[in-house]
Amino acid sequence: MSRDQPAPSGDARGHASWREVALLFLKLGVIAFGGPAAHTAMMRDELVRRRGWVSDRRFADLMGATNLIPGPNSTELAIHLGHDRAGRRGLIAAGVCFILPAALMVTALAWAYVRYGTTPAIQGLLYGVVPAVIAIIAHALLGLLRTVITSAWLAVLAIAALAAYLLGVNELLILAAGAALAAAVLLPRTRPGARRPHGLLALPVLGGPLPVFGDPTGAQLAQLFATMLKIGAVLYGSGYVLLAFLRGDFVERLGWITSQQLVDAISVGQVTPGPLFTTATFVGYLVAGPVGAFLATVAIFLPSFVFVGLLTKLTDRLRSRAWTSALLDGLNATALALMAGVSYQLARTAIIDPLTLAIALTALALLWRTRLNTAWLIAGGALIGLAHTLLP
Repeated sequence: MSRDQPAPSGDARGHASWREVALLFLKLGVIAFGGPAAHTAMMRDELVRRRGWVSDRRFADLMGATNLIPGPNSTELAIHLGHDRAGRRGLIAAGVCFILPAALMVTALAWAYVRYGTTPAIQGLLYGVVPAVIAIIAHALLGLLRTVITSAWLAVLAIAALAAYLLGVNELLILAAGAALAAAVLLPRTRPGARRPHGLLALPVLGGPLPVFGDPTGAQLAQLFATMLKIGAVLYGSGYVLLAFLRGDFVERLGWITSQQLVDAISVGQVTPGPLFTTATFVGYLVAGPVGAFLATVAIFLPSFVFVGLLTKLTDRLRSRAWTSALLDGLNATALALMAGVSYQLARTAIIDPLTLAIALTALALLWRTRLNTAWLIAGGALIGLAHTLLP
């Protein structure tokens, strides 16, 4: 498939391709360091640049659409891309395989934390990996720029969104404003009798203590699952928003973990590849061991599979009407601006000396001039980081 052709849909999808979807997202789950912006960049490199499974336009639309629903955006993008390639089997395979490596790594680190009181240090690894990740993000941003920014006013909108983000405006407010402004530009041109899109249904928030059933162990597991399910179903925003939710439920309301344990859980989620929401895996292990880790992981990610499964029925229709197409254009432009803002902040903390700058520039040059797989860039950065840390 050429990269300008739309992805197959419906019966045109080959169900046998779910295996290739599984293998690809399993690999991404192992190497996807750096947070949602990095995950998105790596997915674009693999699915658009290297394999041509989707066009840049389709990729941008799916990226923008995932901002409409709560949950971890990069995981939901993986799920959506899997569905685009291989239907329902691809949806499940992409999501599970992207989540599984991080969940297993976090469970192992949680075991070490409980047994030894600390986690193995991997800062040296990240010293070299993160600059390479920044180069991957920069390359993806440049590629998406030509597809997403198709007019002067969309460029102005993206610049305004980036400025707002850097000034500390809430990400959800920026996305909503960008989509609304884009739709408002087209609104005066639509016919008075034209159909308007229906508003999104608000999701109920399950607050307050949950009832206790049966013996304490069974009740605790049930409450753990229900609380993580609630968080996965209503959480919009960054990992810092996840921190607030986990603190409110597990530290303050339930008192199952301490503030320091929560900070350690967030740290583990940040230094392992894959989605930051695997922080829930760590918390689940602290609460109820391996069973708790499994239940917490399933619960916090389950809403994402459900929401994306419902969203797939609507995404294609967003481009079929002028009003919603304009809304999606604005959403894509602001989402790209947020990705650029996150990348800038990440670069300020990761490129700290001539060596990290050299890693980033070399990785960017290789991406620009070759079709080298990003896994090799991640591996090279990791080796350099370990050598820098271990060698005097």
